[in-house]
Parts: sequence; C-alpha cells; structure tokens
Amino acid sequence: MAEADTELAPDAKIYEYQDDRDAKCPFAPPPGLRALNEKAPVTRGRIWDGSTPWLVTGHAAQRAILSDPRVSSDDKQPGFPYPNQAMAETAHHHPLTIFNADGADHTRIRRMMTRPFTRPRMEALRPQIQEFTDDLIDKMLAGPNPTDLVTALSLPLPSLMICALLGVPYSDHDFFQKHASLATRSDKTAEDDRGAMAALGGYLANLIQAKMEEPAEDVLSDFAARVKAEDLTLPEATMLAMILLIAGHETSATMITLGTALLLENPEQLARLREIDDTKAVAGAVEEILRYLTVAQFGQRRIAGEDFEFEGVDIKAGDGIVVPLPAGNWDPQAFPEPEKLDLTRDARHHHAFGWGIHQCLGQQLARIELQVVYGTLYRRVPTLRLAVDRDELVFRPSDSLAAGIRELPVTW
Repeated sequence: MAEADTELAPDAKIYEYQDDRDAKCPFAPPPGLRALNEKAPVTRGRIWDGSTPWLVTGHAAQRAILSDPRVSSDDKQPGFPYPNQAMAETAHHHPLTIFNADGADHTRIRRMMTRPFTRPRMEALRPQIQEFTDDLIDKMLAGPNPTDLVTALSLPLPSLMICALLGVPYSDHDFFQKHASLATRSDKTAEDDRGAMAALGGYLANLIQAKMEEPAEDVLSDFAARVKAEDLTLPEATMLAMILLIAGHETSATMITLGTALLLENPEQLARLREIDDTKAVAGAVEEILRYLTVAQFGQRRIAGEDFEFEGVDIKAGDGIVVPLPAGNWDPQAFPEPEKLDLTRDARHHHAFGWGIHQCLGQQLARIELQVVYGTLYRRVPTLRLAVDRDELVFRPSDSLAAGIRELPVTW
C-alpha cells in the first residue's frame, strides 16, 4: 500500500488490513500498519471476509489487551476474526488447545505441556543443540557451494531438536515437514487444511497409542500417560502434539533463515555479532533480531467477551480483535528508532512470542537454538554471503501466518 493510502477512509474510518510489506524493506512491518499506530493504537480494520475487528497496534495497548480477562481466545464464537477462509471453515472441528481455550481449561492444558519446556530443561539441551549445529555446519562446508541455508541448517536443526523432545522419529521428517508447511500456508484451501491435519493427526495419534504400551522419556509418552489416566482425550493429546511439532520447527527455521538474510544486509551489526564471545551478549542480540523481524506477522486473534472501554474506544461483546505483533515491536514509544537494527539494544520487552497467558510455550527452546546458531555460524563461516542478489529472494506473501524466505542461497 502506498503511503498516501494509509489514511483511513473518511466515511468509515476503517483500515484495510493487511497490506504488503515494502519490497525495499521486506524485513519491516507493512508501512501502512506502522503509520496506523501513529494515528491511534486501536482502530477498526477490514479483514479478508469483510468484517471489521479492532486492530491493536501500540506496544502498551497490546500488552493490556492480551492480558485482559474480558478478552477470549475461543475461536468457535460468532464474530471471531479468523485469519483466512480455511481456518474459518475448520475451527469448529478442532478440540480445545492452548490457543483457543480460556480460564481453567487453558490452565489445565498448558500445565500438561509446560514441564518439558522449562528454562532449566531447555538450558540442559544447549550442548546437544551446539553439537547438532556444528555437525550441520560441517556437512554444509563439505557439501556443494553455493547451497540453500534452509535445507542445510535452518530446517534440520529445529526439526532434530523437536523430534528428540517429542519422541518423533527424525527419519519421518520429510513427511511431517511437508504437511506442516501446507498447514501454515496462506493460500491453503479448507480441503488442504483438513488433509494436512488428518495426515499429521493420524501419524501422531498412532505414535501416542504406541507409547501407551512402550513409553519412553519424551513428551509423547507423557501425553500417552495422561490419555491412559483420562486427563486428556486422544484427540486433545494429538492436537497438542501437532501444535508442538509444527511450531517447534517452523518458526525457528524461519528465524534462522530470515535472521541470516537480515544480518547479511547489515554488515556492521553482523561484524559486531561475529566478535561476541559471551553467551549473555549473544542472547541480547537475539532478542533484538526477534523484535526486528517478528515472524508471527499475521496477528494474534481474540474476541471480546463483554462490553468495555479500551484506549478511548468502546469495544462491544462479540467484537473481533486482531493484535499485529510486528506493529507493537516497531512502536517508537517502546523502541526508539525501531527501524534501526541495534544488537546492543535492550529489546527483551518485545512481543515476538506474544504476551499474556498465551505466550509461546517453546520460546526458551527457540531462544537457545537461535543463540547457538547466531553465535556459531558467522564465526565458523566468516565469509558467508548471499549467492544471489537480494532482489532475487522470494519472501512469503504478507498474508502468510509467518514471515519468511522460501530459500536462502548462500556461498562462502
């Protein structure tokens, strides 16, 4: 959307959401969305189905709305602002998950998923993540040059880790990556979505049932024990496993790829990162890259459970609410000069993993994976560079659930 088009229509005061990222700056949120935040942190926006939910773009407003008990994640309520047609048609068939449950139901389900992802458990995995990273870089350096970083490192590393955690055979990675990719595509049909979910669901349900008879030290075995104890139904356990499997490798893979492209475009910051030999300082740099990119670009979705006043507007029960996380992470009130990538910035208050009770469960694993990769790849391959012009990179469309690059050809 051109700059002149960011003005709200004078008759309806409705913003057309979601517009395209600027091709000259594809790492940044859409310019219209950023301009909207300067006008008001909360305003109406028109989405794909013609409905007009509230858009919450300001950083402080996002924290408030995502923590507000008057706001629900129940995607089966009339008026819920689905991100696309496929999700609108299939949401009513999904069991309760950490994404669509509220209150006691959410607490019950999240508690069952929290134990494997605590900070100490994730820190204990750091040596294994480092070993996997070094091994993949060794194979990349011994293989074809140039190569695609996605297939060489970005996708295998988080896939290996989430498979080890869940108890999913990595030998099946081609199968589940294919269906996970389809499930997160913006252009999928309802039939595509049902097919991908059925394939993954059947696969994981069979694994859970097998682990009821032969448990191991993994998350699926924990779920299997809860199914046997009737704390979870098999469909609930299957859906939780599917969420972890998809989110556990898709988002980290995207961040490794997109973060590398961003750093290669900012050589001074990359040089600074390459010289860092301190885990805490690398961790700080990762938080800034997470803020800058915010790959969960499509916005968290909510619906008002009652009437209430918020940031000067009257929100009514049944109103849809969309929270575009990239806009909050580029709010100059929270992050001065947000368009500047500054790896020394204290960006820990970003919303790349959401906010409130529905924050990303696997964020500690993702952080450590990124800390290890960003702290290793550029030191071990100091001459790493794009093998094509940046204009040749194919970015995912702005209506994708997650920002990203389909392939990243690199050489050294």
